[in-house]
Amino acid sequence: RGIARSGVPREEVVVTTKVPGRHQGYEETLASFEESRARLGVEYVDLYLIHWPLPRVDKYVDTWKAMIRLREDGLVRSIGVSNFTAAHLERLERETGVLPSVNQIEMHPLLPQEELRAVHAAKGIVTESWSPLARGREVLEDPSIVAIADDHGVTPGQVVLRWHTQVGAVPIPKSADPGRQRENLDLFGFELTAQELTTIASGRQRRFGGDPESHEEF
Repeated sequence: RGIARSGVPREEVVVTTKVPGRHQGYEETLASFEESRARLGVEYVDLYLIHWPLPRVDKYVDTWKAMIRLREDGLVRSIGVSNFTAAHLERLERETGVLPSVNQIEMHPLLPQEELRAVHAAKGIVTESWSPLARGREVLEDPSIVAIADDHGVTPGQVVLRWHTQVGAVPIPKSADPGRQRENLDLFGFELTAQELTTIASGRQRRFGGDPESHEEF
């Protein structure tokens, strides 16, 4: 409804949606896409993602094949995945010859994902960060991040989101507050040093979401 009422040309709006776990499988994915397209009220989707790999169910390759068909049919502009490991990505490539455009993963200073980002860079996959500010106030109140923010005259949230962009990721912060949304976009008037980038991701490892090897959502 927002797209329809906005007056903004459709080609200037990027619509992303996902295949839920309960709809994985070749035919199931094709049907799920039509349901999503109808509910969204759009002729095509810009980015279509597999939400989780669900390795125990083991249907993500068939799901991926259906998504390739949707892209070939012009109903989806770009296809990608969420929460896939390097092994999952390699299997998609091995069995279909098609790599995702995007892998949307949990990534923040407590889970910097260096190894997976290196795989993405080598294969031409965009890293999209979900939960880019982590959860709670742990990251935003970290003394080293607060000090960096003070040095640049910006907020800790802006520092963390700038870290994402400088290491080559696309963060997707979530906020319903217009002021905070504007702040989250205002990231390009300063640049972090190499030492600051290292300080922000100081080797701590903490995952807030599910483990891709075992998490299941239906």
